[in-house]
Amino acid sequence: MLKKILVVSAIVLTLGASSSFAQGKLSIYHWFEYIPQELLNKFSEETGIEVTMDTYDSNETLLANLKAGKLGSFDVAVPGDYMVSIMNSEGLLDEIQPGELSNMGNIQSQWMDVSFDPGRKYSIPYQWGSTSFSVSRDVFGGDIRTMGIIFDPPDELKGKINVLDSQGEVIAMASLYLGIPQCTSDRDQLQVLDELLQGAKENWASFNSDGAKDVLVSGDAAVGMIWNGFGAKARAEGANIEYSYPREGLVVWMDNVVLLKDAPNRENALKFMDFLLEPENIAAVTNYARYSAGVEGVDEFLDADLKSQPESVPPADAPAGSFVEPCDEEVQVVYNQIWTRVKQ
Repeated sequence: MLKKILVVSAIVLTLGASSSFAQGKLSIYHWFEYIPQELLNKFSEETGIEVTMDTYDSNETLLANLKAGKLGSFDVAVPGDYMVSIMNSEGLLDEIQPGELSNMGNIQSQWMDVSFDPGRKYSIPYQWGSTSFSVSRDVFGGDIRTMGIIFDPPDELKGKINVLDSQGEVIAMASLYLGIPQCTSDRDQLQVLDELLQGAKENWASFNSDGAKDVLVSGDAAVGMIWNGFGAKARAEGANIEYSYPREGLVVWMDNVVLLKDAPNRENALKFMDFLLEPENIAAVTNYARYSAGVEGVDEFLDADLKSQPESVPPADAPAGSFVEPCDEEVQVVYNQIWTRVKQ
């Protein structure tokens, strides 16, 4: 197992501004390998704000660390869709007041009134994409359009699979594979879900999110559960892999920038959020991360090859994607127990 527990790494970025020009600070809590250094430099140069950033590797890690004492240390974070809803319900977010973001009108209409944050009172779009898996075509030449590759793999792939250390996405994918609803409270369905994951993990080599790209490039894994942009990066770095659009479905997601409760630099946080709603700026993230943005006017700034990368262009018969659903507390307790058993 490459990593059973991924520890949040602290990356301190001192960006640009001299002390005579300093206009305060901004503290960001962010996913790893998900924003170009040059864009942070640009923000600092334009505003004089000194930026520091810590990173995490999953939505669950973000939530756990904020609840364990990091709330009040950061100004903004970048949770996925379902985690925005959870963080809001637990009182971890500050509401964006009308008029505080001058670029709010740049948000694409389909991403404005979203189920996890109706009316965008607590978040703005960052990037969106899908979660599936990529398969080495040097190792396996068969049909990869089934989640059975992950949950009931053929012999040549057993012991060669890396799975994201992401409870919400793994359980959502397993539910899609079984054809059961997410957040089910049916005891029989929960038992089948548990049994599937217990059996499948015997065929997995590792739980690794921050190294999900690297193990495919190195060949340490022949199959990797992966986010589509990370899969595109792995392919660009030389991995002979193909991204799957399983017939059972796939997970789709949107990551969002949120204003955290008790942000020590609230005004600077709002400046950064407005900065990311500028098409040219968020396009820099998309070109770097290889996902998609939810901002109007971004297309003219995007790399031409993004429109044709296979990780972002599903086949015509691909099923609709499913967002990870936030579960009620009773079901979440069971999910947590299932996940703990998977990780043992």
